[in-house]
Amino acid sequence: MTKICTAAWIHGQVQGVGFRYATLHQAKQLGLSGYVRNQDDGSVEVVACGESERVEHLLAWLRQGGPAHARVDKVLTEPRNGSLGYFHGFDIVVVN
Repeated sequence: MTKICTAAWIHGQVQGVGFRYATLHQAKQLGLSGYVRNQDDGSVEVVACGESERVEHLLAWLRQGGPAHARVDKVLTEPRNGSLGYFHGFDIVVVN
């Protein structure tokens, strides 16, 4: 199996609706490593690493809108394969 890391920026109504916690739950169920965090512009950033099929599964879930109270307008992605092996587990990063 091929391992990858992908960064994603999710735009829409994605803060204050449990998006990070639902993403954490999905990523852990899929056995991915990385993080999720809010951005100052109202978007959410996700970096997910693991087997390519599992990362793609998370990205599909994000594109479909994530948790019930969220509204996803667009998802931008880019590869981050230099991050392979860097993350251990999946976490919510709190930015002060």
